[in-house]
Amino acid sequence: MSRKSVIQRNLKRISICDRLKSKREKLRAIIKDQSISMNDRFLAQVKLSKLPRDSSYIRIRNRCLITGRPRGCYRKFKVSRIVLR
Repeated sequence: MSRKSVIQRNLKRISICDRLKSKREKLRAIIKDQSISMNDRFLAQVKLSKLPRDSSYIRIRNRCLITGRPRGCYRKFKVSRIVLR
């Protein structure tokens, strides 16, 4: 069983990611759009870097909801292979 603080940290990351997802996508679209001026794209990149790190979906760990186990966790059921057994 994982420590409760680790599980809570991951849940916090999920909520931050959900809250800032649309803002992050808009900034990424501006950065990738070649028709926008270089200065505006640079400003969008600066704004994106100012967002919290935890708002990135990459930092979310797929964990079991019951045990908090970080490995062997089925995404569809959100439980580990041990609990599923």
